[in-house]
Amino acid sequence: MNDHYDFFVIGAGSAGVRSSRLAAATGAKVAIAEELRVGGTCVLRGCVPKKLLVIGSHFADDFEDARAYGWSVEGEPNHDWAALIAAKNKELDRLHQVYLGVLDRNKVEVIGGRATVTGPNQVSIQGRTVTADKILIAVGGWPSLPAISGIEHAITSNEALELPERPGHIVIVGGGYIAVEFAGIFRSMGAKVTQLVRGDAVLRGFDSDVRATLQEEMTKKGVEIRTRQQVTAIARNADGGLDLTLGDGSHLACDQVLYATGRHPNTRGLGLEEVGVELTESGAVRVDAYSQSSVPSIYAIGDVTDRVQLTPVAIAEAHCLVDTLFNNRKRAMAYENIASAVFSQPPVATVGLTEEAAREKFTELDIYVTRFRSLRHTLTGRDEKTMMKLVVNREDQKVLGAHMVGTDAPEIIQGIAIAVNCGATKQDFDRTVGIHPTAAEEFVTLREKTR
Repeated sequence: MNDHYDFFVIGAGSAGVRSSRLAAATGAKVAIAEELRVGGTCVLRGCVPKKLLVIGSHFADDFEDARAYGWSVEGEPNHDWAALIAAKNKELDRLHQVYLGVLDRNKVEVIGGRATVTGPNQVSIQGRTVTADKILIAVGGWPSLPAISGIEHAITSNEALELPERPGHIVIVGGGYIAVEFAGIFRSMGAKVTQLVRGDAVLRGFDSDVRATLQEEMTKKGVEIRTRQQVTAIARNADGGLDLTLGDGSHLACDQVLYATGRHPNTRGLGLEEVGVELTESGAVRVDAYSQSSVPSIYAIGDVTDRVQLTPVAIAEAHCLVDTLFNNRKRAMAYENIASAVFSQPPVATVGLTEEAAREKFTELDIYVTRFRSLRHTLTGRDEKTMMKLVVNREDQKVLGAHMVGTDAPEIIQGIAIAVNCGATKQDFDRTVGIHPTAAEEFVTLREKTR
């Protein structure tokens, strides 16, 4: 059987679904292939299920804090981990059907099975061969594991979202956003959490004040963070527990070990190199500003490229690509001032340049930093601090970066991101009247330079 399409998409995650839907809306004949379930990493194995677990874990603090506000909470609250996982899975099943419905309504043909590229304009799906004018690679990424003895005993974020029961003591290897998010989830749910970070602090690449603040707050919440540590071997004990050998020769016992040390592009076995598609050392598809690979008929967007790995970015890339290919509007994605969030506890959100990155580009900066205890905790007595920071170019007073660690940081920074993208100056922030009493108003009341 040989079918021809105007646009054939491999991978039905956020990028693939959006691009196929938009392309079909232009009248193009479109098909999308997916070997697992429609929805991709964000919907099924990342953002959405993780955020549901984060929301669930916050109730531990809410129950405790309620007493300070006069609520009577009888006895100790109990949590049913299996019930949470079941509820989460039910929601993911619903979202999977929603995505299938979106594709069906837009007349996108969904083909189940693993697709491989067998030519510049040809794809094979489990014995079926199709051809297409344009092929899009949108297969995303997959968790990577180091080649150490006993690594088969470790889990990744994929398996962490499906654990049948909560571990008593979990070791999380890594200091990135996935690692700190799961550290918060498991600790709040009652597990003992030890986090091993190879560097000197969590969240490498983030602003130094963000890193220091989050690490301090995570420690207050009971997460044991060991810096400059890594695992060299894992062994299963007779009682079913795990024994980790660390780089300094010491040993660490635990029930579960979760690796969150990075992800690799999911290009292995796709046949891309065989047809001339150039890949990076990490396996990412090398593309130009318009997401075109070294083979003119093959394109790539999302986490399978070596650009910014965020779901909203992948969706924006999809819009740009469809405009370029089907709407006669050549458009490249802009990667400056992309806001992002880490759903740690407390959460982190940021937009623009870190202080360190800004110092490499600009001669003189004005730095504004504030740390305070939120109004909520004046009654609870909880020792949790919020940190806010503005990085300003002294010459023209343009706000180069805004960073926050604290409750509602992602919701607050989303609005701040609009201002930063519009080129707002510190004086624009200063003349904005704050909403009182809120944490967000601190961004428009910062007057004294920290340095």
